[in-house]
Amino acid sequence: MVYNREGYAPWSLTRKAGVQSATVDGDIEVPQYIQPILDTGFVDFKGDWKGRTSSDEQFNIDETHEAVANSGVILSPQAGGFDMTGYEDLFIAIKPSQTGNCLIHAVMGPNDQSFANLKPVNPAETLRGLGQGGAWGANADFDDILSDGAEALTADVWNIYVIQGRLKGQKNLQIKIQNNSGSESNIQFAYLRLA
Repeated sequence: MVYNREGYAPWSLTRKAGVQSATVDGDIEVPQYIQPILDTGFVDFKGDWKGRTSSDEQFNIDETHEAVANSGVILSPQAGGFDMTGYEDLFIAIKPSQTGNCLIHAVMGPNDQSFANLKPVNPAETLRGLGQGGAWGANADFDDILSDGAEALTADVWNIYVIQGRLKGQKNLQIKIQNNSGSESNIQFAYLRLA
């Protein structure tokens, strides 16, 4: 239970008359209840409201790339780059019609889309950067942020992978997939972002 205590304000007539009182009680009561707090955003340094980003609830599924030749390269999503601003992690899913290997790279999206306020960008170029240690970026040279030269995929099912932290905040992103299965394959791609 929270209570209210009355005291004399330091500038009151009673205090001026010499009656001493403590304006703050020495005993502190702690409320014994849970109060929910919602964090819906913040005001940036310009005074603009910025809402919090929430995770995608479902995968964004790209149109099927039909009859991709062996060693053929596709960029997904086909409509252009997607934005990772406010997102920490990413799930990608690939569904080929042929079992076999593929190359997977994170690349810069198309040059008709900007990276923040920069345009044109170098499209389809493998993204490079420095990490904060760990498995990638442990040295002082730029490394490929996501570059898997031979990932084995199973046919006719979604092969799902999680990418933690590496693509955080990327503004204009596409995934480059090269069919190295040994034969022609139809390839579907999907992504789901996690805040």
